[in-house]
Amino acid sequence: MHSKKPLILVSNDDGITSLGIKTLIELMKELGEVVVVAPDSPQSGMGHAITIGEPLRLHATEIFEDVKAYECSGTPADCVKLGKHYVLKDRTPDLVVSGINHGSNSSISVLYSGTMSAAIEAAIEGIPAIGFSLCDFGPNADFSHTKPYILQLAKAVLENGLPKGVALNVNFPKKTHESIKGLRICRQTNGKWQEEFEKRKDPYGRNYFWMAGNFVNFDEGREDTCEWALGNNYVSVVPCQYDMTAYQTIKLMQEWQFN
Repeated sequence: MHSKKPLILVSNDDGITSLGIKTLIELMKELGEVVVVAPDSPQSGMGHAITIGEPLRLHATEIFEDVKAYECSGTPADCVKLGKHYVLKDRTPDLVVSGINHGSNSSISVLYSGTMSAAIEAAIEGIPAIGFSLCDFGPNADFSHTKPYILQLAKAVLENGLPKGVALNVNFPKKTHESIKGLRICRQTNGKWQEEFEKRKDPYGRNYFWMAGNFVNFDEGREDTCEWALGNNYVSVVPCQYDMTAYQTIKLMQEWQFN
């Protein structure tokens, strides 16, 4: 690490008043200068959406002690964009962290995750980034067991950096009576959500749909995956990239015959 304090930008998708971001901010204060830009309301499941059809609002807040913080009307990706290009202006963060999310962002959920969109947005900007999530949706979830691992990972990224375009997707098992066994560097589990749509009626008799469903794991039992790690009480760490090119398919398609 440099002799000066690292500059750390913090965001999330559960909103600036969530317990998870408060926990993350307190931890990052141990490592450097913290600036917060986070949504003013919950933005879960927004994926990498950005606000283009309406104004963005940004207001300073004193919700956190000794930390410069702003609440934003936009998405997590908006927050990182505004943090990098407006709030910090000519300063570039040494690290962007997002979370701690109330709920898992493992496997395919990384694509839907607002938490990870903030981290990926930072990676697009060339800034090392980590998204942290806990497998507990409760608003009063216990984050105590995550703290040493968050500090360990943040320190490691500050010291070693990450390859350009890469962000870490870190998920923690829910707190139990058993201690976490350690960190596992994993690949993303091959899985999907099998949705079910329940048709209901509102008080005016109009139809609406409520989405539910179950997660289907196509890698059941594979010990190199994030779902296996979480199911066996490890912290899963998956390096992610925003380049979604299927490189192995390029050669295959070059052999196709086009008119």
